[in-house]
Amino acid sequence: MTEKVKVKNLTKIFGKQIPQAKKLLKEGKSKEEILAQTGCTVGVNDANFAINEGEIFVVMGLSGSGKSTLIRMINRLIDSTDGDVEIDGQNVMGLSKEELRKLRQDKFGMVFQNFALFPHRTVLQNAAYGLELKKVSLEKREQKAREALDLVGLKGYDDQLPSQLSGGMQQRVGLARAIANDAEILLMDEAFSALDPLYRKEMQDLLLQIEEKMHKTVIFIGHDLNEALKLGDRIMIMRDGVVQQIGEPEDILTHPANDYVERFIEGVDRTQVLTASSVMAKAHTVNISKAGPRVALRRMRENEISSIYVVDNEDRFVGFADAHDVADLIKAGSKDLKSVLKTDVPKTTADTPINDLINDISKTPIPYIVVDDEDHLKGIILRGSVLAAISGEEVTA
Repeated sequence: MTEKVKVKNLTKIFGKQIPQAKKLLKEGKSKEEILAQTGCTVGVNDANFAINEGEIFVVMGLSGSGKSTLIRMINRLIDSTDGDVEIDGQNVMGLSKEELRKLRQDKFGMVFQNFALFPHRTVLQNAAYGLELKKVSLEKREQKAREALDLVGLKGYDDQLPSQLSGGMQQRVGLARAIANDAEILLMDEAFSALDPLYRKEMQDLLLQIEEKMHKTVIFIGHDLNEALKLGDRIMIMRDGVVQQIGEPEDILTHPANDYVERFIEGVDRTQVLTASSVMAKAHTVNISKAGPRVALRRMRENEISSIYVVDNEDRFVGFADAHDVADLIKAGSKDLKSVLKTDVPKTTADTPINDLINDISKTPIPYIVVDDEDHLKGIILRGSVLAAISGEEVTA
């Protein structure tokens, strides 16, 4: 993967006694202790991470965690106290005002919580505003703005004013403006927080659709963990300016880095994030080419199970055999294990969300099997494993 943004030892301290505050930081003093002794506020403390090109990177944290300060240092709306930010390998900290202005115009698009639309400009004019600043011709910028408005579902609203639109539609205009500007990196600071739940869900779905088509690099600031888990390719959780954990949604849910992260993820809707791969158990198998009924029955007795899964030489699923049927086969003197195999088994793939399976899993007496595109058997899903995963208990495969 290509690194689009790289943050190294990034620190921001607000206040007058910054040298003293930096000294206390190095001594390991807390944010509260530094505030009490110096009057300085630690916004971000020694953040290190990289964001890959084309991913949605969500920065999470409670109020005062430093997430908004962090995003503003990435495009230098706020200058850092220490550390570096690189965009496509270029150190942002060393840029002149003119170079920085050009970087912002060429690389960044911002989508704000309060929409930041000009009330006296039409939807089309708002969407084209970034291109206007770049001095793109009227014809070309209106063409690109219309294309962006079409992409966000606002075709035909060109001449409307922002006041004539709902909150969700106004936010779409803000997103269209960033897209029309050909921004490579979208900075979205609490972009959907002010929206009603229905509009918020629509915007989340829209962002995922646009990302599927355009592969933008998105840095999304938020405080709603369910939203972060839905949107993020990776999530970074902050507390008091310090990065607590960075990982894929499923990793954070199943392996929280510390007690704070564990408390932070309490109450989250795990069915929306966890996938079949996180709840599947190992399937006990025999090879159809090498095992007959007696081997199959012995394997079941050894593992204290009442059925066994049968695969071919390449671990592709062939069927499963019930202990009672196999025992009858042995009594009849037959060696044809294939004759008692059941093949009508519910299947799914490793990346299927639990939410898509939970109803059917509760109804079927036969465990789901997890296979890949070529029908290789990866595991099985037991009801108990699903319930344990939803409740946050450790799932053992």
